[in-house]
Amino acid sequence: TPTGRSYGILVQLYSLLSRRSWGMGDLGDLTELATWAGRALGAGFVQVNPLHAAVPGTPTDPSPYRPSSRRFPDPVHLRVEDVPEFAYLEDRTRVRALLERAGRLREAVLEKGALIDRDAVWEAKREALELVREVPLGPGRRAAYVDFLAREGDALEDHATWCALAEVHGSDWQQWPEGLRDPRSPETARARTELMDRIDFHCRLAWLTDGQLTAAQRAAREAGMPVGIVHDLAVGVHPGGADAWAQQEYFAAGMSVGAPPDAFNARGQDWGLPPWRPDRLAESGYEPYRRLLRALCRYAGALRIDHVMGLFRLWWVPQGQAPTEGTYVRYDAEAMLAILVLEAERAGAVVIGEDLGTVEPGVREALRSRGVLGTSVLWFERDWDGGGRPLPPESWRADCLATATTHDLPSTAARLTGEHVELRDSLGLLTRPLEQERAEAAADTGEWLELLSRLGMLRGAHGGHCASEEEAEIQAVHRFLLRTPARMIGVWLPDGVGDRRPQNLPGTWDQYPNWRLPIADADGKPVTLEELAGSSRMWGLVEVLRDGIGPQE
Repeated sequence: TPTGRSYGILVQLYSLLSRRSWGMGDLGDLTELATWAGRALGAGFVQVNPLHAAVPGTPTDPSPYRPSSRRFPDPVHLRVEDVPEFAYLEDRTRVRALLERAGRLREAVLEKGALIDRDAVWEAKREALELVREVPLGPGRRAAYVDFLAREGDALEDHATWCALAEVHGSDWQQWPEGLRDPRSPETARARTELMDRIDFHCRLAWLTDGQLTAAQRAAREAGMPVGIVHDLAVGVHPGGADAWAQQEYFAAGMSVGAPPDAFNARGQDWGLPPWRPDRLAESGYEPYRRLLRALCRYAGALRIDHVMGLFRLWWVPQGQAPTEGTYVRYDAEAMLAILVLEAERAGAVVIGEDLGTVEPGVREALRSRGVLGTSVLWFERDWDGGGRPLPPESWRADCLATATTHDLPSTAARLTGEHVELRDSLGLLTRPLEQERAEAAADTGEWLELLSRLGMLRGAHGGHCASEEEAEIQAVHRFLLRTPARMIGVWLPDGVGDRRPQNLPGTWDQYPNWRLPIADADGKPVTLEELAGSSRMWGLVEVLRDGIGPQE
């Protein structure tokens, strides 16, 4: 497992479009980004959002954290032109029409201010992939596909069967004809035979996606990255999706995972994800959990575990009840952690636990003792025992990924300018008067800027390569992160170009375009991967990080 210290890039993959993507970032873009970041920037890793298979719908839920399956990736991320058989399509007129359609999807986002439309992207890609499937596989490719089918076994067959049945009966298996709700019933066996062609199509998509994920990690390592791609494991799955159908005996029926009331949320939260049953997991020797980790670790240099506290306990909410009526249910954390660390060790992968928010005593110590890194976000790191002042860099923990922000938080530019308060105000999300929220946010930021200045990290727009005070402050924030002992330093890619908008605004549903925004500059103009690579603002930030980390080990 890589030891030294490294810095890397955090990105929501769909938001990073290149001049080659079909309206959302894809695995070709990930490979390109990792190769560039490793070779030109000296970065050690690229961390992405969960790439798990989504539940298809009208529209599909764009959140990467409510997947249909955590076990299999979503083929919407495929770079169609990188599928070898694509080059041999004979109907060139249709190919040209598809590529033109892809171009229109891309231009809509990049030039016309449209939101990322995952469903339209998938519609175009699905049509292309149906054509690609008609091209015969060469003997070597066929042998590789057969090996993949053998390796993935029943789990893949179940996943592909759910996908095929969803095309016929809709994407909530609980509404299917009764016999089909049980994956082991005679009716389902009959449907498998009738739908064999569609099942093969979905197996083929899983194989192609697995291949491109593997290629991205290989490219990252060949580019000199000690870690490579950091994949994200969501905390649960959608109750109507493939995993919940195929693994019913492992999920608690009529229950949902959430969070108890806290300082931020007096009503508590219900995430609508069914929890795993600890008793059934233990009886099976944790088989579904082990297989899930093994599958992800195959193409990951590191695994980020969303809400890692869930390995210890989860807040279960009975269906139809308020989250306040829930209760904590404990898991065998010893076993869950042992399996996690064992699978990661076998694959040579690092494990990062997302341990933000309410963490019960002993959890961070248990994680650290097993070599699992935590997550530290600058604005939350304060000396709560000593008056709540910003925590000086030497007091931070070493066993962590340290960042300035995450996908659920304001970008650094928005926080420094106070624009995150204005955004929440415009959406009616403030619980206190605007002036009060503004003053509190300014005081909070002011304390940090004062500390950065005192430590000599704020070099000002005149003392460096910065075009503005804002750029100087963002660089100073990252100089500070480098001064901490943190093993991994993560840079939110949109911070490199001064993006103002968060990718996700918790507490909003349709009031804000969560998970559908392209990376944009300070004026809200989308920035392509190619433009990012030539951005002087991005390079100014990179220089700070490269100088602070030194050569990669």
